Amino acid sequence: MINILAGFLALIFAISGISKISGTAAGLSGTRDLQVPDSIAKLIGVFELVCALGLIWGLRYPDDKFGWLAAVGLWCTMLGAIFIHFQKQKRRTAFPAGFLLILITIFLVIKQ
Repeated sequence: MINILAGFLALIFAISGISKISGTAAGLSGTRDLQVPDSIAKLIGVFELVCALGLIWGLRYPDDKFGWLAAVGLWCTMLGAIFIHFQKQKRRTAFPAGFLLILITIFLVIKQ
């Protein structure tokens, strides 16, 4: 079960990271809606992609802590996303970040 969850999270964050890095209007629409500068959004995209690769690394090498650290990085990222949504009065659009935060928390608790 934990491998399925890790794979799902890796897929979601790889897609999200690549779409932000691409710089397309569709890829940056969510961050632009929150008035996050494109350069910061692209940096977040790189971080998400690196963490997704870290989750995949953790699947291949389960005794290594890199997968767990990647999940902690994504957890902090989603917490920051929720904070920004609330700060910008966009509470309704914070649901995906909240859902992913819950999934990452489940992963971290099981992986511990």
